[in-house]
Amino acid sequence: MAKQILLNAFNMNCIGHINHGLWTHPRDTSTEYKTLRYWTDLARLLERGLFDGLFIADIVGTYDVYGKSLDVPLREAIQVPVNDPLLLVSAMAGATRHLGFGLTANLTYEAPYLFARRLSTLDHLSDGRIGWNIVTGYLDSAARAMGLAQQPEHDRRYDQADEYLQVLYKLLEGSWDQDAVVNDRQRRVYAEPGKVHKVRHQGEFYTVEGYHLCEPSPQRTPVLFQAGSSARGLAFAGNHAECVFISGQDKPATRAQVDKVRAAARAAGRDPHALKVFMGITVVVAATEQQAQAKHAEYLRYASAEAGVAHFAASTGIDFAAYELDEPIGANQGNAIQSATRQLQENPWTRRRLLEQHALGGRYVTLVGAPEQVAEQLIAWIDETGLDGFNLTRTVTPESYEDFIDLVIPQLQQRGRYKTAYCEGTLREKLFASDHPYLPADHPGAGYRTTHTPAPTGALHHA
Repeated sequence: MAKQILLNAFNMNCIGHINHGLWTHPRDTSTEYKTLRYWTDLARLLERGLFDGLFIADIVGTYDVYGKSLDVPLREAIQVPVNDPLLLVSAMAGATRHLGFGLTANLTYEAPYLFARRLSTLDHLSDGRIGWNIVTGYLDSAARAMGLAQQPEHDRRYDQADEYLQVLYKLLEGSWDQDAVVNDRQRRVYAEPGKVHKVRHQGEFYTVEGYHLCEPSPQRTPVLFQAGSSARGLAFAGNHAECVFISGQDKPATRAQVDKVRAAARAAGRDPHALKVFMGITVVVAATEQQAQAKHAEYLRYASAEAGVAHFAASTGIDFAAYELDEPIGANQGNAIQSATRQLQENPWTRRRLLEQHALGGRYVTLVGAPEQVAEQLIAWIDETGLDGFNLTRTVTPESYEDFIDLVIPQLQQRGRYKTAYCEGTLREKLFASDHPYLPADHPGAGYRTTHTPAPTGALHHA
């Protein structure tokens, strides 16, 4: 049976996310991001399209590398202003029944004890539809804002992340037995004291002694997303991630990235095909190819290539504004996103080439065409690279999602490559066709589950 495509909408609680400048388009509504209606309408729209999830990116800090100032990011709303992503979920979960929510949170600046409570709370309120995109940060501006001289070194951030996950697993998986809550009014016992356990953790980065504040949520641990592609990031993904987000530019390179992700999982003793790998992609579609090309040309008139390059500058830590248009850009070994820096090391980039690459305001692969053309291209990416799905960026909001849902989804369904209805269950059960909502047995987090917890069954979380 052909692999069915998984699909997240890729978004952020701000005006400009990936394809910059399009907030100026007369049909774009992204400046309404501060309203609940903007997000609940989006959630209902995505559920109509049977999207697996809404993947909400986030950033702590500002993009002050380009021109060594915040002028371009402020003028073009390059992920500033940006609001908290987690606070959106309660409203959107209440407006939907199946849509999942992948939430980005930077563990460098989040205390694990309180963050565990926020995750459990959202998992309860959404009936188990929460995922966490694990990030360690890469902006010195964030470190300075949080009282540090600079951010920790790249690999040390992952060392800290490994320990952070240990603490979370102890809290989410091991503190409460699954049957600790009895809710017995006659006996006046809500939770059995002997089935709630104190977590004691003494490590290099964290010291925690206390009980998890929440009773077990439907998934206990949310679905774990991660996006690191450095050697250290891949090792972390192999140990912890259930879904991995990559950025590909061509199919052979993307295939190589997918293979590396699966090899990292195998090296960690996990099923390499249990990981779901998503690639960011942009789609401009219309009823005919000619109309799609005209729409793309229209979008280009509103997009900001300079804003896209300013965003990329922060990813690499290189001030591209300091270079002449055709001056070769030398890559440095910095402390930012190593995959972004690697692109500069492997190619003879100039600022002119970067501006051309960011013509639509971002650098993701962009598919332009009629519905059947886009569907066939998406299928080809899946079949030729080993990907499991896509994070679909927005261009003009909400038009780009509406077009995809109305025009591309039916084509994928006709080809048997996209679901025609949601399955029941939690986000983990939906994504992995699992018979239980918890971390699988070969995941390291499952080893922290209290021995008092019964073996998972498909019906347990519904009891």
